[in-house]
Amino acid sequence: MDISASCFSLNIQENRKAIKEEQKQDAKFQEIIVSCKSLSRYDGKTLKTLLPQVLAAILAASLHMAVGLSLSFSGILVPALDKQLQNGTDDDGQLYASKDESAWIASVVVIIVPVGSITAGLAMDAWGRLWAVRLAIIPTVIGWCLIASASSISMIIAGRLLTGFATAWASIPATVYITEIARADMRGSLVVTAPSFASLGMLICFLKGWFLHWRTVAWLCNIYAIIPILFLFLIPESPAWLVSKGKIEEAARSLNWLNKYQPQPENRHESLAELQLHALQKEHQAKLEEQARVGDSGAMSKVKEFFKPTGYKPLLILTGLFFFQQFAGIYITLFYSVNFFNEVGSTINPYLASVMLCLIRMVMALSNSYFLKTFNRRSLLITSGFGMAFCTGLSGLFTYLIKEGSLHATWLPIASLLLFVVASMIGFLPIPWTMMAELFPLEIRGVANSIAYSIGNLLMFAAIQSFWGLVDVFHGFAGVQWFFAVVALFASVYTYIFVPETHRKKLTEITSYFQTSTGIYILSQKKSPRKSATPSNGSRVAKKDIVLSANGQNEKLIQNV
Repeated sequence: MDISASCFSLNIQENRKAIKEEQKQDAKFQEIIVSCKSLSRYDGKTLKTLLPQVLAAILAASLHMAVGLSLSFSGILVPALDKQLQNGTDDDGQLYASKDESAWIASVVVIIVPVGSITAGLAMDAWGRLWAVRLAIIPTVIGWCLIASASSISMIIAGRLLTGFATAWASIPATVYITEIARADMRGSLVVTAPSFASLGMLICFLKGWFLHWRTVAWLCNIYAIIPILFLFLIPESPAWLVSKGKIEEAARSLNWLNKYQPQPENRHESLAELQLHALQKEHQAKLEEQARVGDSGAMSKVKEFFKPTGYKPLLILTGLFFFQQFAGIYITLFYSVNFFNEVGSTINPYLASVMLCLIRMVMALSNSYFLKTFNRRSLLITSGFGMAFCTGLSGLFTYLIKEGSLHATWLPIASLLLFVVASMIGFLPIPWTMMAELFPLEIRGVANSIAYSIGNLLMFAAIQSFWGLVDVFHGFAGVQWFFAVVALFASVYTYIFVPETHRKKLTEITSYFQTSTGIYILSQKKSPRKSATPSNGSRVAKKDIVLSANGQNEKLIQNV
C-alpha cells in the first residue's frame, strides 16, 4: 500500500514538472508569435517593396521547367519508340521499345522520387536550400545526355532514373526556399509559381516534340536546366537556414537584399530586416531548447505517434486519396498523352491536343490558389470526382462510337478529355498533395509528409506501369476510360464518407477529430462535437504551427505539377 502511494505521489510530481515545462514553452512561443505578428504591420504596401521577394521566388522556381520536361518527356518518347516498333526499323539503328519497356520508360521517373526527396531534404539542411537546387544540375545533365545519345533502351531508362532523381532536388528545396523568403500574405501566391513553371516545361516539351526528333528535344532540355541554375547565383540564401547554421552576418545581408525597398518602420530605430533577424534568432533558440527538452526520446516518440489515431488515420485517408488520384487517370493521361489522344479516334493532331492539355494545366495551376482559398476541400474533391467521371465516361462513349463508325465528330473525345483535365485540376490533382501538411499533427508532420509523399509516388508508379495492362484487360482505350470514370465516381463517394474538412480549420480541431471520431466523417457530423482529450498539448502545437507560418518555416510541398 505504501509503495503504491509513493508511486502515485511520484507520478503527480512528474506530471506537475511536465506541466511547468509545457507552460514555459507556451510562454516562449507566445512571445515569438506576438513578435512575428507585430512585424507584419511594417511591411510596405507598394509593388516595389515586393519586387526582391517576387524575383527570388521566380528564379528559385524556374528550374521547375526541367521538372515539367522530365515528367512529360515520355509523352513524346513512348509513341516515337512504338512507331519504330511498328515500322520495324529506324534511322537510329533499330532502336525500339516493347509495351513493357515503354511502361518502364514512362514510370521509372517517379519510382526514384522518394529516394530523391529524402536525400534532397538532407542536402538542403546541410548545404542550404539554393545549393541543393544547384546540385540538381548534375543528375539532370547526365540523365538528358544519356537519353539523347542512347543506343539501347537500358540507357534511356538509366537517363530517366537520373532526371527523376533530379526532379526532387530541383523542386523540394526550391519550394521550401520560397516559403521561407516570402512574407505571409504573399506566400501562397509565390509558391504557385513552381507548378506554373512545371506546366510551362510540359508545354515546351510537347511543342518541341511536335516538330523535332526526340533526341534533339533531349539535348535541348539541358538548356532549360543550365540557364535557371545560373540565375540562382543572383539571389541570396534563405535567411532562416543561415540563422539555423549560425551564419548571422550572411543572414543579415540576405534579409537586407529581400527588404531593400521596404520603408523604415515607424517609431523604430531598427530596419525591418534587423527586426526580422531578431525574430528568426528567437525562433531558432526556442527550437533548440525544445529539442534539448525532448532529448533522445524524440525519435521513438515519433514512432509511437503513428500508432495513435492522429497518426494512422490521416495516413490511411491520404493513401485512399492517392489511390483514386492515380487510377482515375490523372497522371496516366499526361505520361501517355500523345498515345492517348492518338487512340481515342480523333483526327486532331495528338501533339496539338497535348499542347492544349498543358496550356489548361498551366492556367489551372495559376488559378489553384484562388480555389483552395475560397472553397472547402471536400466540395472541391467531390465536384472534381464527379466531373472527371462524367468527362471520361463521355469520352469513352465517343471513342467507342467513333471506332464503331457511328460518330464522325472526332473532336468530341479530345474536348471531353480536356474538360477532364480541368475537373482534375480543381480537386483531385492538387488537394491530396496539399492535405499532407494539414492532416498530421506538428510533432510528426515532417516524417509523415515524407511517408505520404512516397506512398503517392509509389501509387503513381503502379498506375503508369499498369497502363498497357489495363488497355488489354478492358479491350482498348474506350474501356480504359470507362474504368477511369468508375474510379473517379468512387473517389467522390470515398471523399463524402471518409475525408474530413480542413479548410479554415485549426490544427487543434483536426487533431481532435481524429482522436474522437471513428474515421467515418459523415457519422461524426451527426454527433455533437466533443472536446479534445489533450487540449493543452493541442494548444501548444497550434501555437508552434502559427510561429512556423509567420516566419515562413512551413515546409509545405505543393506537387500539383
